[in-house]
Amino acid sequence: MTEVKIIFAKDDLVSGNEARQNFVAQQKAGHCSVLIEDTHYVVIKEVEKANLEKVRATAGNIARDLAAQKVEKATMQQGVLGNVFAGLPKEDVYTAFAEGWDLGSYQFLSYKSEAERFNTELRVDESDMQAAIQTGKIRAAATAFSRDLMNELSDVLNPESYPEVLKQKFEGKDVDVTVHGKEQLEEMEMNGLLTVCRGSKYKPSFVEIRYEGDASKPLVALVGKGVTFDTGGISLKSGKDLSDMRMDMGGSAAVAGAMQLLVESQAKVNVIALIPMVENTPDANSVFPGEVIRYKNGKTVQVGNTDAEGRLILADALIRAGELNAEYIVDIATLTGAIVNALGSEIGGVFGDEELSFILKKVGDQNGDFVWPMPLVEAYDKSLASDYADMNNISSLNFAGSITAGLFLRRFVPENSKWLHVDMAGMMSKSSASGYYAKSATGYGARLLADYTVEVSK
Repeated sequence: MTEVKIIFAKDDLVSGNEARQNFVAQQKAGHCSVLIEDTHYVVIKEVEKANLEKVRATAGNIARDLAAQKVEKATMQQGVLGNVFAGLPKEDVYTAFAEGWDLGSYQFLSYKSEAERFNTELRVDESDMQAAIQTGKIRAAATAFSRDLMNELSDVLNPESYPEVLKQKFEGKDVDVTVHGKEQLEEMEMNGLLTVCRGSKYKPSFVEIRYEGDASKPLVALVGKGVTFDTGGISLKSGKDLSDMRMDMGGSAAVAGAMQLLVESQAKVNVIALIPMVENTPDANSVFPGEVIRYKNGKTVQVGNTDAEGRLILADALIRAGELNAEYIVDIATLTGAIVNALGSEIGGVFGDEELSFILKKVGDQNGDFVWPMPLVEAYDKSLASDYADMNNISSLNFAGSITAGLFLRRFVPENSKWLHVDMAGMMSKSSASGYYAKSATGYGARLLADYTVEVSK
């Protein structure tokens, strides 16, 4: 089958035929296929309480279904989206549909020997919406890049190869990519990175990606945790399958995707990505629980647990953001299992500046990277005390793990910066394909960070 047409359930072809109307109404999904006079139609049912996330999800479901049927082209009939999603801004609807379409048919097939990539081409018969559709495709491509990074194997994407992937991605773009290797990190006194990566066969890296779409705007620093595999170190993780720990660099993938989105959309922003890259593995050289790290700002940290490594490398990046005089800082990380216990797998947690937290929430509500403001409870800060260092990297409490992790990071935030911390551990991956999400990596955070950067730069 080479081509289908997409229509609304209230189209005369459906509503004018009782049998077809009843058939469509009885389908549980939001869309279904109908064969009318040898033509394949996809019928989109009426959507209750329409929002842009439902637009993206609808598009993703249709795209995935048609790709599975090896349909080459799908033509959206004029006015369909305006009727299905009445009440929403027209351009936003078309952008969201194109975004959801491309992401819904996303596949990671690098290691499937017999699989062939197949996507159904979407055509829209409305010339005035082509710019909006192109915007959606740009957004989808950035999120797909984040997914690709997260899905990649840890022996392929590691602290030494990861910087090269980013250099290649932004080659020829109006972007400066600076890679600091182990020797430079020693000079820069990034002792958190150097300590965490001691047990790895790979040398640590720190990547800076600078984009000046408008140098007059305040500098926004996007900080992403880049642990390319996390065994837990000496405090070894337990579990039958740790393969998803290759996604512990999900924060860095979000930052990289955000930078691609900002660059490709030519956003009028002044932004720098800061990505510390390590692998956390146990061997004779690994950091042991009880050792103390002295940071460049003079603060000392007792390593109470080597599996709380993300905050140790983010601390270096936060110090670096201060050196660059960033006015806004957002760090994002697959940081704690505690955030999953608190919020589940459909929403991330944001800590820090209260006003900015709610701005980020509104951004996420609009673009689908949902986030919920969380408190930094002052009474818990003392639980980070250490007997022989300024602080411990883990709390003495057996609760509020995501909060105390945020409190730890706050101690390294530059005084004059407005800071947010996003814990995306629950949003790292999906266990099944649904809407515009494929099974496995989500690419969460790319749109969230890019749109937030645009918002605070207005």
